[in-house]
Amino acid sequence: MATPVTIITGAGSGIGRSLAILLCARGQKLALAGRTLAKLNETARRCEGAEILCHQDDLSDDSAALRLVTAVIRGFGRIDTLVNCAGIAPRVPIGATTETHMRECLGVGALGPACLILKCWPHFIAQGGGRIVNVSSLASSDPFSGFFAYAASKSALDSLTRSAALEGSDVGVKAFSINLGCVETPLLRSFADEKLVPRSNAHSPEAIAAIIAEYVEGVHDGQSGKCIAIHSP
Repeated sequence: MATPVTIITGAGSGIGRSLAILLCARGQKLALAGRTLAKLNETARRCEGAEILCHQDDLSDDSAALRLVTAVIRGFGRIDTLVNCAGIAPRVPIGATTETHMRECLGVGALGPACLILKCWPHFIAQGGGRIVNVSSLASSDPFSGFFAYAASKSALDSLTRSAALEGSDVGVKAFSINLGCVETPLLRSFADEKLVPRSNAHSPEAIAAIIAEYVEGVHDGQSGKCIAIHSP
């Protein structure tokens, strides 16, 4: 049996980094994608002994998705799982939200994942199956104040999951959304200090990575198409 290959976007820190470390320890080959090569290289350094491809790009458009998928196929010959973990979350009230905020959030949180799904899809079909794990947020259904753009991007991501699962049911493709509450990551601390969200009210990235890994490894394939809520502690 071929060694599984997983693409992880947003792999330079937080949940993406923790997931990479866990999956490499379980024998997977990894493609780590993100905007900052130094962060990806640091993640790779922590994944001792794994076969890893680091790919720096702004994964918010079709050409970037094609470059990543082409690099992975060229390097590893297959793609078994796509984990869309990248995201940005500017906390901006509606009255101050700009077109730039909307384009950035929707680009990273929805359009980028959509383009990657499109580019991975023919490879999944050729292989007889694959998995898509979209790291979403409870903000898609219950947003905090100030997350107009972010919540919209995660709602779109959840919709991508449902569509991919529906069409994938005939070709062996499974898709899931992991709808997270607070997780102790740099993204969380970019908009919430410990007075607003104490550490005790946030999951560790390692705990969330362990949950995501179960979906990557097929433990919960019967939940394809579902948005799985992971509430804060």
